[in-house]
Amino acid sequence: MARTNGDVYPSVIASWLITALLLLFCTIPISRAADDTDEKGDSVKVMEAFEQQASQNKIDRPITIQQKHLTMFLLGVPLLVLLLITGGLGIAMGIYGKQVFVLHMISAGLTITLAFAHAIVGVVWFYPF
Repeated sequence: MARTNGDVYPSVIASWLITALLLLFCTIPISRAADDTDEKGDSVKVMEAFEQQASQNKIDRPITIQQKHLTMFLLGVPLLVLLLITGGLGIAMGIYGKQVFVLHMISAGLTITLAFAHAIVGVVWFYPF
């Protein structure tokens, strides 16, 4: 193909336009970041004031061993109740043919969840690290 003086490849024009747009979009976040530094400085000051006020009002009271035992007991009692309910529903399904599968699965899920919570609390509080 012969090229005349007025012909310009459309791909060259498109590539220049794409390059110009990319450069424009790359400089916009930089200029916005410079504007946001003042706002972030004010918000940081406000948060520091709240943290100082919270640290003045905060009283650190370590949890006693009796409170830990009470918490473990309060987690253990519902765990045992849920375990008995789950077992009872399983027996009702298996032996007596009752249609309580959904209730059995819900109580089993709650039992497992409470068992994990009980185990995690016990390990964190009472395992000698």
